[in-house]
Amino acid sequence: MNTAQERDSLQEPRTASMLSVVIPAYNEEQGLAAIIERVLAVRPALALDGIGLELLVVDDGSRDGTAEIARRYADVRLVQHSTNRGYGAALKTGFAAACGEWLGFMDADGTYPPEELPALCAVLCTGDGADLVVGSRRSGQSSEMPFLRRVGNRLWSGLVSTLGGRRVLDPASGMRVFRREILARLYPLPDGLNLTPVMSTRAIHEGIRLAEIPIPYRERQGRSKLSVVNDGMRFLGTIVWTVLTYNPARPLGLLGVGLFSLGVLAALGLVIARLAGITSLGPMGVLVAYLAALLPVVGFDLFALGATFNYAVSLFHARPVRQGLFGRPIFDPPLDRHFWWMGLLAGGAGIALGAASLVLGLNGWGVERLWLYLLGAAALTMLGLNLLVFWLIMRVLEELSHRQADIQADLACVP
Repeated sequence: MNTAQERDSLQEPRTASMLSVVIPAYNEEQGLAAIIERVLAVRPALALDGIGLELLVVDDGSRDGTAEIARRYADVRLVQHSTNRGYGAALKTGFAAACGEWLGFMDADGTYPPEELPALCAVLCTGDGADLVVGSRRSGQSSEMPFLRRVGNRLWSGLVSTLGGRRVLDPASGMRVFRREILARLYPLPDGLNLTPVMSTRAIHEGIRLAEIPIPYRERQGRSKLSVVNDGMRFLGTIVWTVLTYNPARPLGLLGVGLFSLGVLAALGLVIARLAGITSLGPMGVLVAYLAALLPVVGFDLFALGATFNYAVSLFHARPVRQGLFGRPIFDPPLDRHFWWMGLLAGGAGIALGAASLVLGLNGWGVERLWLYLLGAAALTMLGLNLLVFWLIMRVLEELSHRQADIQADLACVP
């Protein structure tokens, strides 16, 4: 299909009660005919629920006979990329060209079962159902997923669920149906194979109703286009990055709390050692002292940085998004409102402890007796200063977030 034809297809009217299934294909001449026929074969089952079927094949710059095979079928709309632009780019082209009120997609290699499309659509049909239905390869039905990919899928599931605060069993599944109107909330999406985990992550944070339906899964015949290592690292990076654009407090806060806790444990170990009469440190003791001074401050900085970024993210979105360390407010008012007095308290304690250490030093105490007090004084002073700095930044961002509402309130004033 040439550029003019693609442009015309984008202008076709949308059809109600229509499911448009997009199949991205890159050098898939061996299996494409079989999956096309299987998809077309579910048309009668969909018709029983009043759902029409449109099938689009997006040829992503294939160098084999993929396009020729798609052209053999009168009921298939073919859209072509002149060059290979990627799995995600092919899907997005298909979504733009599709006419249906509902959109779906699956791979061209026969790994996903189109016979399950009516079951996925049934969830969309219910009035209080989901807006996005995922065919889950981990929900109970038979799966031929290779061991390494199964391990990776569990990793992505745990990561998306932990950072999103909602359990998702198969965030990388390549078989889905969803309502067209949620696309604006899901975009932007990447052009590569990482489109699916990013879509799942965005759906969680956008508050989109997501459901998972168990499906069987077959391993593709021949060489997979997915690289376990390279694509796995890309999945990891894009999931974390997507979460950071919605709820930075979740990943940064969890990491910060973990580091802060380790630092406190290291500090308690030093206190216990000092109370036991130990005044000198070996190599391991020096390492523990270093961690005791560093980790609480770094941990707090990461936690506060996440909270600060949340204000910036809220300014950008200008609407409610799923935020907070636990996905919802825990403290009322928020904990960061108290940073000012916590900072003064911690900084004052650090300065007082430092002054006491100085007095003790002037009275003959050696460094072998003062090291713990000096270490604690430095850590508390830095922590107090950071608390005050982050409190000031967050208050400025909070003021900016209210500015437009305040302007509208002033403009609405009448004499």
